[in-house]
Amino acid sequence: MKRLIFITGLPGVGKTTVLFRTVEALRSLGYDVGGMFSREVREAGTRVGFEIMDLATGQKGWLAHMNQPVGPQVSKYRVNLNDLNTIGANAIRNAAAKAQIITVDEIGPMELFSSAFKEAILQAINSRKPLLGTIHHGARDPLIDSIKTRDDTEIIKVTYENREHLHNLLIDKIIQFLKERDTKTV
Repeated sequence: MKRLIFITGLPGVGKTTVLFRTVEALRSLGYDVGGMFSREVREAGTRVGFEIMDLATGQKGWLAHMNQPVGPQVSKYRVNLNDLNTIGANAIRNAAAKAQIITVDEIGPMELFSSAFKEAILQAINSRKPLLGTIHHGARDPLIDSIKTRDDTEIIKVTYENREHLHNLLIDKIIQFLKERDTKTV
């Protein structure tokens, strides 16, 4: 069984929705899931930025915003490195230390500007816990390359055809990994 399961796909295909459904289902089954989620924020129908949230605490901050005054620029947004470092990276580190399952949404161009985020991802990967996340379809970085080439990584593409039921497959894979791991340690 693969321990690191990432989904990828075109923008707007529903990666975050699939991941959210998976996390909610795992939580309803009694699993402790921690980590970081991101979502787009719209005002009057126009996307103005991206919010991040710590799954364990509910703390929110800005990943990037059109009106962010400083930070690396990606398209029309500036990355809020302060919130990414303090909320996002800390959420991943805390999940690696305390949760049963780590979630990261997403490893992409904005997040990769943060060395604290990259370090938190490495800590999560090295934690030996299952990690469920999203990888931006076009992002290129040595960290992403190293994740994709690991023997314990599986990358699944989200499509319009599979997005309605993909969360069930992800739930099954995570639960099966946990059961096999727990059987080996008994």
